[in-house]
Amino acid sequence: MAEKEMEVVKGLDLQRYMGRWYEIASYPSRFQPKNGVDTRATYTLQEDGTVHVLNETWTDGKRGYIEGTAYKADHGSDEAKLKVKFYVPPFLPIIPVVGDYWVLYLDADYQYALVGQPSRKYLWILSRQSHMDEEIYNQLVRKAEEEGYDASKLHKTPQSDTPPEEEGPKDTKGVWWIKSILGR
Repeated sequence: MAEKEMEVVKGLDLQRYMGRWYEIASYPSRFQPKNGVDTRATYTLQEDGTVHVLNETWTDGKRGYIEGTAYKADHGSDEAKLKVKFYVPPFLPIIPVVGDYWVLYLDADYQYALVGQPSRKYLWILSRQSHMDEEIYNQLVRKAEEEGYDASKLHKTPQSDTPPEEEGPKDTKGVWWIKSILGR
């Protein structure tokens, strides 16, 4: 039996979606270090309508990050289906990697979101705060399951009570990216 097509948010107010989002949980991926903490994304709307993406995580006290660009997949649609493009490796950005970023659920106040993509290989639970009420978390997990995701693959992301506000020491060599590709 074929999987049903995922439902996505319609009428996303991109300006309201901008700002910082904390990763509460995600499917582990080779693009993120396994022991990353305080993982977050900051989105900034650009004059041309694209979105600057800054993804950050801390590993062993050092900040790893990658920057990219997001844009609407179909400008004629009101669905929250975006494409996001990063260049890898981050320390020598030469290879473009483009992925889907579909907002599957978003509360009315733009405080928490469920983000996935059509292959169902990636999933994120995001919040404006570094911690999320367990009841809300469970609602988002149920929503993910309704969209065909296996909730047992979700991994909660450790977040500090006081997340870093400063950039902190950088992993200037991109070692976190190499380690993540190698599965460490």
